[in-house]
This record gives sequence, C-alpha cells and structure tokens, in this order.
Amino acid sequence: MSDIKATGSNLDALSIANKTKKLDNPNNALGQDAFLELMISQLKNQDPTAPKDNGEFISQLAQFSSVQSLDKLNTNFSGFSNRFVSNQALQASSMVGRSVMVPASQTVLDANGLITATADLPSGSSNFSIGIYNQGGALIKNIDVDQVGEDQLKLQWNGKEAIVNGKLIPSATDAQAAAPGVYTVKISGVIDGKKTQLDSNLSANVNSVTLGKDGTLTLNLAGAGAVKMDDVKEIF
Repeated sequence: MSDIKATGSNLDALSIANKTKKLDNPNNALGQDAFLELMISQLKNQDPTAPKDNGEFISQLAQFSSVQSLDKLNTNFSGFSNRFVSNQALQASSMVGRSVMVPASQTVLDANGLITATADLPSGSSNFSIGIYNQGGALIKNIDVDQVGEDQLKLQWNGKEAIVNGKLIPSATDAQAAAPGVYTVKISGVIDGKKTQLDSNLSANVNSVTLGKDGTLTLNLAGAGAVKMDDVKEIF
C-alpha cells in the first residue's frame, strides 16, 4: 500500500484500493478493515505541505459505517421476512381438510356434511328469507323467519333439516335429503320497508393453499373458489 499517493481524492484512492483487493476478496467488496488500512496509508503518504483535513476522513468513515450497518439491517430483515412467510405458509397448510367461514354465496354439501351460513342483520331489519338453490339454479328449500332476536342470523343445513339460530325448522315428512353437490344460499330481509339481499358468510372445506410471490396466502375452497387468508372469519 506504500505506493499509493494522496494525489487525488479519497474516492480515487478507494477505487485503486478496491482493484488491489480483488485477489483477497472474491466478492470485490471493500470491507471496513480495508477502508481503515487505506485511510492510514493515505495519512502516511499525504503531501506534508497540504495535509488532508482529519474531519474529512472521520466523516467518510462514519458514512461507510452507516452504509455497512444499513446493508446488514436489510439482509437481516430479508431473512426474517422469508422465515415469517415460510412459517405462515406452514401454518396455512395445516388448514387443508378443515372448514372455514368466508364471505361467499356458494359452497359444497358433502355426504353426511353440513352447510353453515351467517349474515349480519342491520338494526330494524325483519322478515328474513333464506333460499337454498342447487347447481342448476332451482330453489330446493325456502325458510321464512320473522325475527331472530339477535344481530346475526345463523343457518345450519344438512341437506334436509335446517336450524336457524338454534331453532329447528320442521321439514315435510316425505322430503328427501338433498344430494351432495354445490349449493347457493341467499339470505334477504326487509330493511326500511324494502326487501334487501344481505351479505352472507358460508362454511367451506379447504382443498389447498397457494403462496403467492408477494407472500400472500390464498385458500382454495370447495365450491367457494379462491379466497385470501385475511378474509377468513372463522376456522372450524
């Protein structure tokens, strides 16, 4: 390093030193030790008649340390983020085969299964109607409820019998159970004198989980399609 003369700026000297470090550093990066070595060498070889201001060296060293610290912080944060996403994906994968409650109007009724549907009820609403339709769009069951006495309506249906907010709704004695398949549930009520369809949540089985490039988790649900993990209201 003794052949380096302080005839140029520190940046020029840094460029020279960086080239001389290629054999020692396979990444061709100037480390903090090399920077200190360069600074001491420059102090030794500077022009005595025009010495460099020590403050300039100290300022550059501080800037170098700040950049190095930020680089380490970014590396550590990137590693943390990757581990967090991997852990989140692992937890989501454990949901495969389970049932979740999500905003939807369509889901699958399995053999010996149960469909659960809920709807938040606006204040003053009444005269609720629940319609269950098969995949062909035909109405196979209709349930009318005047009042539920709660701020949420909850339906449980096994293909034949229905329970609304804990109350069993009688079915015709000769009615046959609905076949397994895809069904649509529509819930409506009278709000301010007008019949209005309400937003509903349905239970659905998780078939698989997809992890997006941005770390977003998507649940692929039977009958309900793809739903973001953030949209899940309840896990059974």
